[in-house]
Amino acid sequence: MFSRRLDWNVSENRLAVAEAEARGRRGFIDLTVSNPTVVGLPDLGEEIRRAFGAAPMGTYVPSARGSEAARGAVAEDYRAKGIEVSPESLILTASTSESYSFIFKLLADAGDAVLVPAPSYPLFEYLARLEGVQPVPYRLSHGIDRRWHVDLSSVDEALARIDAAGGRVRAIVVVSPNHPTGSVLTTEDAAALDARCAPRGAALVADEVFADFVRWAGPSPVRCLAAHGTSALTFSLGGLSKSCGLPQLKLGWISVGGPAHAVRAALDRLELVADTYLSVNAATEGALPDLLRVGERFRAALRPRLAANEARLARLVGPGSSASVLPSEGGWSAIVRVPAVLSDEAWGLALLERDRVLIHPGFFFDLEGGTFLVVSLLPDEDIFAQGMERLVSRVEEIAAGQVDERDRGRER
Repeated sequence: MFSRRLDWNVSENRLAVAEAEARGRRGFIDLTVSNPTVVGLPDLGEEIRRAFGAAPMGTYVPSARGSEAARGAVAEDYRAKGIEVSPESLILTASTSESYSFIFKLLADAGDAVLVPAPSYPLFEYLARLEGVQPVPYRLSHGIDRRWHVDLSSVDEALARIDAAGGRVRAIVVVSPNHPTGSVLTTEDAAALDARCAPRGAALVADEVFADFVRWAGPSPVRCLAAHGTSALTFSLGGLSKSCGLPQLKLGWISVGGPAHAVRAALDRLELVADTYLSVNAATEGALPDLLRVGERFRAALRPRLAANEARLARLVGPGSSASVLPSEGGWSAIVRVPAVLSDEAWGLALLERDRVLIHPGFFFDLEGGTFLVVSLLPDEDIFAQGMERLVSRVEEIAAGQVDERDRGRER
């Protein structure tokens, strides 16, 4: 009786069950936290209340693209970062997830394909399939220069497979900085993807929600793909959730770039989609100019913490350690390679049940080529240090051959 869009195995995995049982226990440390409002950063509540108090709240004037003032505020926020984005090229949405939904509605018919990066968010499978679209992965590879790159050969292989099956690729998705790898899109990779999209009428979709948290980047990083002068129709996604630490206020945006005629046609159609739902909260939209300024304080508080936790991680997992840290250019996560004596899920269960530390196993993000644990850099510095010390201690114990039979029994 239900849609095949929801034909997933909804049973919980063992780590999720163990996590639910562990939460609330004394001494539990969550190194997966992604909610910036619960990690002890400065309370922005009073500033948020002032922003809403100053916003026009008494009347509702629906605007499918978003109000002129709100779009102007987003454009000015880009401009303050040295990026030129026209307010007329913007569409406001309720979230980045909704932005994906609108774009997939715009571009794809049922059964069409979109290429999505791996490793990356587990969310893409859901976002695409809920729109009747087929997500097809391409790989990010970790090169000899110790940086992540788009594996262009895997992109070409995916395109060839879809072409051979008579399918259509409607978009290639990039995430920059990527979660969890922290990799930042370069102009070279952007040009290579653009060259593959434009001839086949496919679009580029750039998820840039972590763009304000680039700690260091390789040569020629792309800061906003939609403003980069692409030949393919291009969409850059942003929002309040990550850039301003305000996930509870539910507002995102799409910036549209590429050839002028394609941009106009896309915006007209996105306006129709947005007008059908009118999902943007008018109060948040009205307060947006002030909320974007609140975001400056959030970023000023978070950046030193991310840097401090990354530095602590490097000290704990340094030369001589049985674990290692994969370099990251930005974002809120770090990837730790651990000995392959256990699967990543078994590592996660051992850490949770014996050390009361929750991590994400690498398979959550389709990490390949080793055994990996993914940790968040968001927690308070003391809490992060405690959790990582427990993790490193357990790694050294197990690497030394002290593998409890309970841990071996946790293998998938």
